[in-house]
Amino acid sequence: MVPAQSHPRRSFELTLASARRTMLFSEIVRLAIDSFRASKVRFMLTALGMVIGSASVIFVVTIGLTGKQYILNAIEGIGTNMVELEYSGGGAGNVNTNFQNDLLTRDDERAVDEQVPAVAASSPMLEMHDRISFGSGLVKDVLVLGVSPQYRQVRNLIVLSGRFFDDEDETTHTKVAVVTEPFARAMFGSTSAAINGTFQLSGIPFTIIGTFRERTDTFGQSEIADQTILVPYSVARYFTGTDNVKQIFFSIRDARDVEAASKQIVNVVHGRHQQNSVYTAQTLTALLTTASLIANALTIVLMLVSAVTLAVGGVGIMNIMLATVRSRIREIGIRKALGATAREIKLQFLIEAVFISLAGGLIGTIIGLAVPFSVRFFTSYRVPVSGWSAVIALVTSTMVGIIFGTLPANRAAQLDPVESLKYE
Repeated sequence: MVPAQSHPRRSFELTLASARRTMLFSEIVRLAIDSFRASKVRFMLTALGMVIGSASVIFVVTIGLTGKQYILNAIEGIGTNMVELEYSGGGAGNVNTNFQNDLLTRDDERAVDEQVPAVAASSPMLEMHDRISFGSGLVKDVLVLGVSPQYRQVRNLIVLSGRFFDDEDETTHTKVAVVTEPFARAMFGSTSAAINGTFQLSGIPFTIIGTFRERTDTFGQSEIADQTILVPYSVARYFTGTDNVKQIFFSIRDARDVEAASKQIVNVVHGRHQQNSVYTAQTLTALLTTASLIANALTIVLMLVSAVTLAVGGVGIMNIMLATVRSRIREIGIRKALGATAREIKLQFLIEAVFISLAGGLIGTIIGLAVPFSVRFFTSYRVPVSGWSAVIALVTSTMVGIIFGTLPANRAAQLDPVESLKYE
């Protein structure tokens, strides 16, 4: 039988052991702080490597996020909600059929508008390469695109001066045009001077009512070139003599519905033509995903490079702690003679190493976060700040202190107390 008093006694012993461990840890922390106070310069110089390394981690993440934000904003400026539909050709079995029946038409656009609820706006596009003439007798080769008024919304165009043609211009077949900024500057000297300027296309006079530019410079990789003129689709179709269009642009209400809506658009158009016809719906979703992955990969690579700085700081901590162990051999011997165990000695030097690395990491984290927050405070640019970068910097600093402080701590714990007391 176990005596009734055994349980209270066992509980008292556990409480006493817990209190002893608490006192032991607080004593070790106090000894570490006293050691730092005695060697302030050495402590600060050792922690400097961790300060630089931790700040570098946050700087790298901030730079990576800023670059990612810039790239994504540039792509979004083209139109993340945009779907570009075009006829890609006929499949097998279309050899003896008239491919003209497969080309896109304005009726296809109207069918999509009616059957795909996610579509917010749309515009057909007719493409013509022609020469225009001015009253002075100057002749110039330009790209003329016939589009609807909603083309401005779909393509996120910015009107620099004047206005874009509207539904009334489209309905009344008004001979008006909007021109690109480079065209206006080359032919009229400025964007404002181009307003009310005139030119002739196939002998028909047009009046310039506005100038525009793309929200994001696509460097000629879109359908809009530097020397481009936009005219109402209802006017442009008379120059081609056909209802066929080269492409149809759609704007989707929600960017999350782009992929699903693009498939619906293809299905609707495909159902109106021959079964073997091929239609392609291009979106920027894949490009956004790819750009995001590339930016994340570059950020990770830069973080690994900055981790080298943390490793160098860890080597510095290990060297200083090894020197500290050698300079405090007699102190270690006295502590062991007074009853300190090897575990307690090891814990003491390990805590000192962690304190150095963690203090450096904390200061570096504060500096690393202060820079982007200062930019956000003193400027209008919203520099992205990642809280995870601060967490990573602090955790990494702690791990560096543990990893590179283990060897000096083990060496201190293995010292013989008798030999240590004899050490001068």
